[in-house]
Amino acid sequence: MPYILDTDWIINALAGKHHATAVIGRLAPQGLAVSVITLGEIYEGAFKYANPQAHLTAFRQFLAPFRLLGLDDSIMERFAEIRADLRRRGQLLADFDILLGATALQHNLTLLTHNVEHFKRIPNLQLYQAH
Repeated sequence: MPYILDTDWIINALAGKHHATAVIGRLAPQGLAVSVITLGEIYEGAFKYANPQAHLTAFRQFLAPFRLLGLDDSIMERFAEIRADLRRRGQLLADFDILLGATALQHNLTLLTHNVEHFKRIPNLQLYQAH
């Protein structure tokens, strides 16, 4: 099953953390995707620096080989269903996280995240178990 990257994995890979780069490199042949939600979070990080354009350029180069997934009606409907369920259970997550989870579910992708316990609240979401 192909994979979708959470922001934390991308940040670690861009920081040169060996574990992140090794896992991403190993999984890349199976297919890696990035949500526009993650893209927005990564771009936001660039604007924390004195030279945001240099960071944006580095981010774009890093992200170029990955499939970029947008939002559509089916993802937004799934988002709303998940959000309503989480609210009912008193386990609401940030909207960006729910959107990422909904995107992963809609495209049948496994989510690479270091926030596994956090994302376990979303039923049926496949989570990558780092070794």
